[in-house]
Amino acid sequence: MSGGAFGVPALAALASRRAAWRRRAGIGVLAAVAAFALLGPLWVGVDPARQVLADSLVAPGAAHWLGTDVLGRDVLARLAHAARLSLGLALVAAVTAAVPGVLLGIAASWHGGRLERALVMLADTVLALPGLLLVLLFAALAPGRGEALYVGLALSLWVEYFRVARAASRPVLAGDAVQASRLLGFGPGYVLRRHLLPALAPVLGTLLAFGAAQAVLALAALGFVGVGLPPPTPELGSMMTESLPHYEEAPWLVGAPVALLMMLVLGMMLLAGDGEGA
Repeated sequence: MSGGAFGVPALAALASRRAAWRRRAGIGVLAAVAAFALLGPLWVGVDPARQVLADSLVAPGAAHWLGTDVLGRDVLARLAHAARLSLGLALVAAVTAAVPGVLLGIAASWHGGRLERALVMLADTVLALPGLLLVLLFAALAPGRGEALYVGLALSLWVEYFRVARAASRPVLAGDAVQASRLLGFGPGYVLRRHLLPALAPVLGTLLAFGAAQAVLALAALGFVGVGLPPPTPELGSMMTESLPHYEEAPWLVGAPVALLMMLVLGMMLLAGDGEGA
């Protein structure tokens, strides 16, 4: 019995250390990518759209650390701008989706009745559609416009925030603290700030990281199939597509955007896994 009694706290401590390691690792990876995205263009000092056909498919070296593509453009410069674009658009889309998703989820749980049924039906309808299909629809309506991709990504992500916020806010609203606040005359804004948001914060942090990872992958997938941002905008998916015809003679063209995409998704999923595990 004593071994079992001591075993449970030991397992809990081990899980806590693993969760902390995942969080630190995820923050470290994302911090490295963010630093590269913000400082890389200044450090490289090369226009990512500048073409030097005489330097086509130059191998990595002192002049071009990651080589050049078929048009003689510096791969490192393009990669830094692509990192800034992917990271920024993914974070903005995830945060934008979180605001209506959380507020609608709380409203559905708070009011119930017809409002909740209507919102659940709307969420189920959106959830039945593949998320990438919504983004493709908006990309087709406004080809080559980043705003269309942003709106499509946000609309495809809000449902998860709604479902989680609706489920997680229900026991909080039924708790003694919220009931006492209502009896004392505090309004919805106070209840939201004082009780609901602090209770939802851990799981919402997990969803933000997971949603950002989904947005990064969706943006890369759209660029890969040629319906993302228009050239010559540096973007991870389009960089992969452009490099495929030359992967045998210039493998660095494929390896660089793939490695950066893996780092972005890995860092975000480590953060999401930490929140889930907690």
